[in-house]
Amino acid sequence: MQLSDTPILSNEPVGPDYRMMTLQAPAIVASAQPGQFIHLRVPNLEAGALRRPFSICDAADGRLDILYKQVGRGTSAMAQLKPGDVLNIMGPLGHGFPIPSPAAVPLLVAGGFGVAPLLFLAKRSPVKGVLFVGGRTARDVLLVADFEARGWETRVCTDDGSLGTRGFVTAALDAWQSEHPATSAEMFSCGPEPLLAAVDRRAGLWGMKAWLSQDRRMGCGAGACLGCIQKMKRTTETGEIQTYYARVCKDGPVFASGTIFWEGLKP
Repeated sequence: MQLSDTPILSNEPVGPDYRMMTLQAPAIVASAQPGQFIHLRVPNLEAGALRRPFSICDAADGRLDILYKQVGRGTSAMAQLKPGDVLNIMGPLGHGFPIPSPAAVPLLVAGGFGVAPLLFLAKRSPVKGVLFVGGRTARDVLLVADFEARGWETRVCTDDGSLGTRGFVTAALDAWQSEHPATSAEMFSCGPEPLLAAVDRRAGLWGMKAWLSQDRRMGCGAGACLGCIQKMKRTTETGEIQTYYARVCKDGPVFASGTIFWEGLKP
């Protein structure tokens, strides 16, 4: 992990509500892996304001990209930053995705800007696969052209039908599985918890490996404050299911399917 003052290279709109920020951060880029994140101090906020976690969207040639949506004071302040401004960031943090196996088709399942760490994974993957991406509307579907430019098949769903197929992204995932029942595949997902729980359930039904990246509010980002704990489960040698707690920032944010205890959500 590095703590670094990093200059902003660009901070450009990506659609109506989102921006891509590029930072010059060679020390962090050198060890960054898909699924890891940075913890960023937003300037021009009160001294007690917490850092914000952002998934790494890409890291190459000393340049680090993060995708963010303007939803509050912190991200609105970020949108005002210009090239040459300096941010203090910690990273890379957390445990990321394993690199896809050449022996299986990688299925990337994203909800909204959960697509960001999956683009980094697609760039590192030794094989091409399928991106399933969903959003509330067309304006919430991001980076599809970037995947297609790298030879990935893409299947888009929106809640209102304004782009791609109308409905949840899991419907497109189910359709693919019906079309390829004998194909060896593995899933990688990032997005809202109901989506992660749905992917987790399908991994169990289909006998497929899956890795799920959780998006949580974080205090310290390094496992000390216990502000982002997640209830987990494991099976003992006697078949008993035990529960315990993990820190999303330190032990995750990526967890294997079958290990998360989904409270209030259908697993």
